Amino acid sequence: MGKLFGTNGIRGVVNEDMNIELAQGIGKAWGTLLKRKIKRPKVAICTDARLSNHMLKNAISAGLLATGCDIVDVGLVPTPTLQYAVKKKGFDSGVIITASHNPPHFNGIKGVAADGTEFTKDVEDEIEKIYFEKSYKLADWKDVGNVSFWDGSIDLYINGILDAVDAEAVRAEKFHVVLDCGNGAGSLVAPILLKKLNCKLTELFCEPDGTFPGHNSEPLPENLTELIKTVPKVKADIGIAQDGDADRAIFVDEKGNYIWGDKSLALGAKYATRKKGGIAVTPVTTSSCFDDVVKENNGKVIHTAVGSPIVARVMIDKKAVFGGEENGGLIFPEMQYCRDSAMSIAKILEIMAKENKTLSELIDEIPKYEVYKTKMPCPHDKKEIVMKNLANQTKNDSGVLEVDETDGVKLYLKDGWVLLRPSGTCLLY
Repeated sequence: MGKLFGTNGIRGVVNEDMNIELAQGIGKAWGTLLKRKIKRPKVAICTDARLSNHMLKNAISAGLLATGCDIVDVGLVPTPTLQYAVKKKGFDSGVIITASHNPPHFNGIKGVAADGTEFTKDVEDEIEKIYFEKSYKLADWKDVGNVSFWDGSIDLYINGILDAVDAEAVRAEKFHVVLDCGNGAGSLVAPILLKKLNCKLTELFCEPDGTFPGHNSEPLPENLTELIKTVPKVKADIGIAQDGDADRAIFVDEKGNYIWGDKSLALGAKYATRKKGGIAVTPVTTSSCFDDVVKENNGKVIHTAVGSPIVARVMIDKKAVFGGEENGGLIFPEMQYCRDSAMSIAKILEIMAKENKTLSELIDEIPKYEVYKTKMPCPHDKKEIVMKNLANQTKNDSGVLEVDETDGVKLYLKDGWVLLRPSGTCLLY
């Protein structure tokens, strides 16, 4: 993990570590790197709904403009909307001002490559190197960048999703959906998409508000009590929740049962590999139910380190048919190589329609495993020592069938597995 960039960009507390000096410096470093290969880079930028969005957007834009990059401001949109726009409209890069599911006093900066995927670690390391060395290359006064605005990214994105799924099959079912956008950026896309799919819609917290008045933006069971209660109350077919920047979706079945992300991920993998098998990619943290459904379809699972950018890159390299993380971040290559909540929503509804089954019936077909997660404190400079000691102490243990060091130390046992890994989320506080 770099000094600034973590698993999903740079995050920190607004006006403390995540401030305009940092944002402008990152913008200058980012622009300097782009200008090494591209004469006049064109960069798309967006924000989520947080109150500090314009402050940080303007600061990083100033840095990019100073190096001679042109900025196209697409406004307040979900993270995957910006990623899709970068890929489809030929931008050289993209910037997302978001802290995803973190509390409202946090914000962050996420980078997007020209193909719509998140930055690789090599690119992030190079930006950090330029930033810390202050080796910026600023443009001559007559060559600084320009700013323009474009409001077409949402239509482009929604139409892309409708083309990537069997929209007519979904429309024919007239599903009743309870949607909880958590006052996040998904409020600007998901309601429109569901109406275009002929769904009856009951909306909860579908107004963008950076204070997150409805509930905390992490779609955990304790934050979705209203959604869980409302689905059976209104006799809906499904409940859907998004996180703050709408790259992840969590589902509630028609009975009001919260569906953990490993189950929806396994459901996606099952139907992606059902006809022709293929490769499915997921981190080492994912439940074994994912492996089971893929192998049942004669598919192959590749496990990676944690992080959607890592999963996406392996999917591209191995031509995978599906991938994602067990936190509700599903990746459908037929749409784009990133976590995408709106595409996940449309795809789960498509599966329900084409299988003519309720969500609870579909989830009941997924193998069941107990999963327990916890966190423990560890000084940053001791993490590597802890990992090495655990690996060395268990390699000759007769009860350990295999030791996997892809990310941390994963011990495969007779009746399950145990994983100890250092957190890759970099919070600047």
